[in-house]
Amino acid sequence: MTTGAPPPLAPKRSRARTFLPLALAAWMVLEIWLLIAVADAAGGLTVFGLLVGGAVLGAVVIKRAGRRAFKNLTETFQQAQAAAQTGVPPTAGERAGARDRNGFLMLGGLLLMIPGLISDVAGLLLLVPPVRSLLGRYADKAAERRMAAAPPGSLQDAFQQARIHRPDGKVVPGEVIREDAPQGPRQPQDPRPPLTP
Repeated sequence: MTTGAPPPLAPKRSRARTFLPLALAAWMVLEIWLLIAVADAAGGLTVFGLLVGGAVLGAVVIKRAGRRAFKNLTETFQQAQAAAQTGVPPTAGERAGARDRNGFLMLGGLLLMIPGLISDVAGLLLLVPPVRSLLGRYADKAAERRMAAAPPGSLQDAFQQARIHRPDGKVVPGEVIREDAPQGPRQPQDPRPPLTP
């Protein structure tokens, strides 16, 4: 039995979900081709040495970045505890010092550990501090744009509301009032159904 209602529309598939498998397949084919070309030119032992060296360097980088992240986390907790005891909030410089680009450093180490020459070059680029800071600024701006364009009621909108802070760093509880929403006193709604005579 049909109701005459149109079938529900399938959700629109994003471009990233469409092209990501193709990009990964092309990257793997290019990595294999490049490894074979370098092995023909320099020898298989050289390629093996490059892959092992990249894996060892990547492991060292990830371990160091993990230690730095744990140290930053410990310092942040200590600053928060000292601020709670003294009532003096941490300065903006102290808060910015705790926020580091460890994520990109760990990504660089992971790319070094993945077998392949292109991923090794990308991992080595992420070990350069100016490259990490440039990518970090780009990622911050991209995240801000996405959160600003989030529809009301979405998870991104809730995250944006949670980022509202007072100058002393404390979260301001409140409600966002949109300009397009009707302004005026709210009438409390009675949860009971209306009585019918």
